[in-house]
Amino acid sequence: MPFMKNKIQPDKNVTLISIMEPLELIEKYYPKDSKAYHFLIKHSELVTQKALQIAARVMDMNPDIAFIRSASMLHDIGIFLTDDPRLGCFGDKPYLAHGYLGRELLEKEGLEKYALVCERHVGVGISLDDIVKNKLPLPQRDMLPITLEEKIICFADKFYSKAKHSLLSEKTVPQIRGEIAPYGPEKLNQFDEWLVLFKEPCSEASASASVADS
Repeated sequence: MPFMKNKIQPDKNVTLISIMEPLELIEKYYPKDSKAYHFLIKHSELVTQKALQIAARVMDMNPDIAFIRSASMLHDIGIFLTDDPRLGCFGDKPYLAHGYLGRELLEKEGLEKYALVCERHVGVGISLDDIVKNKLPLPQRDMLPITLEEKIICFADKFYSKAKHSLLSEKTVPQIRGEIAPYGPEKLNQFDEWLVLFKEPCSEASASASVADS
């Protein structure tokens, strides 16, 4: 999955990463034989596949396919800096911090646009109000997906877990809604809006439940 090599688009990120692939950057921080590498790569590949499927359904919105392909592979690059032994990660930060840690890492690599995907994909996005009210161990700023590509990747990520027993299994819409519901109706409404926006196929029963709960 090569990084974008479009010489026409004047995005400075293109020039910086045109000579490498996502895996090359990941392998700069993750030994290929490590547990963390295994979980990260498999999860990221599945999220990438899902994100590209979503993008294909909304081509009328002109999603940047090349960017989505590369950014999806990098969205969780910050997990090794967190403390989550089940994933082979032995950092000193809580797992919730992996988004902004990934942002900081990619900013140091000169990949600002990709860095924002890292920070803004957690949950359905984390607002400054969320951080302050819940005293979350995060920088105090909005971490909400803004661009179409950020929203697609954030949405796609909700369909896959990094848990060992379910790493390869795509979650159903009801499963995802059940996981999001405890965080409040605003978060659930955001996910439901994306279901419609991104034309996500779901069973008639799931669709009815979404409408009833909204």
